[in-house]
Amino acid sequence: MNRKERYDKILSWFQQNTPEAETELIYDNPFQLLVAVILSAQCTDKRVNLTTPQLFQQFPDPESMAAASPEEIFPLIKSISYPNNKAKHLHGMALKLINDFHAEVPMTVNELVSLPGVGRKTANVITSVIDQQPNMAVDTHVFRVSARIGLTFRAKNPLQAEHQLIQFIPKELVHKAHHWLILHGRYICLARQPKCAICGIREWCKYGSKIKEDDKS
Repeated sequence: MNRKERYDKILSWFQQNTPEAETELIYDNPFQLLVAVILSAQCTDKRVNLTTPQLFQQFPDPESMAAASPEEIFPLIKSISYPNNKAKHLHGMALKLINDFHAEVPMTVNELVSLPGVGRKTANVITSVIDQQPNMAVDTHVFRVSARIGLTFRAKNPLQAEHQLIQFIPKELVHKAHHWLILHGRYICLARQPKCAICGIREWCKYGSKIKEDDKS
């Protein structure tokens, strides 16, 4: 099976079985999603979702967050990983939104990465989730899963994986494929003990196929 055939089979399975895959972060508007994604770096979505309700209640918009100090933001996110840095990032991000973007979250990757605390992965998440742009955010789940199942080949870093993925995934599916791969990695294709026995794409998975061959020997 060549790589294009593997992409076709795997994407077709996801389309049929999880057509409405979406982020597990809870948000009501682009600003809230931006805050949540910044907080989610090296932290679980579950923990972020437990933290953001009180944060959003106190700082519902860029203006209120910019008016606060990092020291005022910190207590509300202290259960999140790296709260000191993230408090500074949130404050700086809100200030820059006001000063440079009329308090609106921009919708280009280049503009988003100019915000404190926002890297390429976060910018790709925001533009793909909010605007359904064909941008592939490669986190640890996407990087691991895409390599393991055979969608990427010898990608040394997230950017290389991103370029390979968007080369083969139809543009109209990129924003969904991001969630398919993340959720598959979160619940099925686990890092240490992948649940191959219940995996729906095992038939076309490079790793799963190898296990099948090993079982026969």
